Amino acid sequence: MKYFTTLLVLLLGLSTAWSQTTNPLLGQWKTIDDETGRIKSVVEITERDGRFYGQIIELFRLPEEDQNPLCTGCEDDRKDQPSLGMEIVRDMEASGKDKEWEEGTICDPKTGKIYDCEMWLDSDNMDELKVRGYIYFLFRTQSWMRVASE
Repeated sequence: MKYFTTLLVLLLGLSTAWSQTTNPLLGQWKTIDDETGRIKSVVEITERDGRFYGQIIELFRLPEEDQNPLCTGCEDDRKDQPSLGMEIVRDMEASGKDKEWEEGTICDPKTGKIYDCEMWLDSDNMDELKVRGYIYFLFRTQSWMRVASE
């Protein structure tokens, strides 16, 4: 019985680790500004308790821009917090469709506005994540590109 219990624990642990490494949403993504086409940051998507979260881990700023901007427009726990290290994606859930996530929010640290969010991967290009922030029927969609693993 002890052998069976140990084997079961190992299998469950491996299955959890395997599912986390095979989820195509997890990892680092370059955010591309939909208005300028410039790379703005790198966001790392992680999973906690079955939901997905994204944190800014790198910023790409022009020399004339503030190199350590704060979210002065934020009205929640991110108020006056640095953009670098900020959790901008919260509470995303897998939808009923393959390679789609919804029901979460995304924060624009430049304005502090929080939008409902949905994300999806095109089955033809698993290295491009479509990220849509919306309020009612108004929305903006960005393409985020997967950071190549070293």
